[in-house]
Amino acid sequence: MSHASPGEWRPTEIRRFIRNFDTGTEAVLVLTDAGEGYLKAMGNAGGEHCLACEWVATHLARWFKLETFDFSLIDITDLDEIPLSRSGNARPGPAFITRAEFGEPWGGKVSELKYLINPGDISRLVVFDTWILNCDRHAPEGRRRPNYNNVFLSREAPEGYLRLKAMDHTHAFTCGHDLTQRVATIDRIQDPNAYGLFPGFRRRLDQDAFQSALDDLRGLPRPFVEEVIRSVPEEWEVGREAREALSDFIVRRAHFLATNRAGIMGIHLNQGRLNLPAEGEAGP
Repeated sequence: MSHASPGEWRPTEIRRFIRNFDTGTEAVLVLTDAGEGYLKAMGNAGGEHCLACEWVATHLARWFKLETFDFSLIDITDLDEIPLSRSGNARPGPAFITRAEFGEPWGGKVSELKYLINPGDISRLVVFDTWILNCDRHAPEGRRRPNYNNVFLSREAPEGYLRLKAMDHTHAFTCGHDLTQRVATIDRIQDPNAYGLFPGFRRRLDQDAFQSALDDLRGLPRPFVEEVIRSVPEEWEVGREAREALSDFIVRRAHFLATNRAGIMGIHLNQGRLNLPAEGEAGP
């Protein structure tokens, strides 16, 4: 498993601290030997398991054909002094970093979505967030305030277009809690709620894009998932049982959604819940 995204963006050292942000994982903008990047480091207020969720989910997003930032791991050394917004300096060790891009968060305006070069990714992103139970873009049933900052409109696209990119997956799988064996309980694997379903997305959902996304979920290879989870740095202290449970959840949740494809394709007609078969009925 490569420790960088397919774009082969591989910063190896941090040259300068630029600024920090008061986010859940206390992200930091830094200058590296490969340009500017947004860093999430050990010692942040959200904990190291949030970094593991970010690492795993971003790999899954890339496999799922979603656009993401270029990402990598970078080692923070004892000589680096990187101040976090609330927790003192970042701890030495492996950190998650993404390449800075020209663009801005979505903001929720439906009119901006008509300029997307990848409009099918709206439907695919809803399927993805529902798969990984990502509560930090748009949680179901008003559980959390919508976070429009986690949908990025990149201007690294042909003139006149924007490119939708998914960002920040620290709250995938557990909604910010530590990873444990409980990540793979049946109620979570069969959670009937839709995630990532912003009101502004509803009019842009596409049945063919849903179908394609669910076809991909059906083909998810367990060895790939296990390889990604093995690549989570030991320093982030995700134990063996938690890793096995996370792998089990990812694979079984994908199969559940792919099997109940009529349900997830109907979410925009059912107020944010999957249109699942009645208890005792087989899925389509």
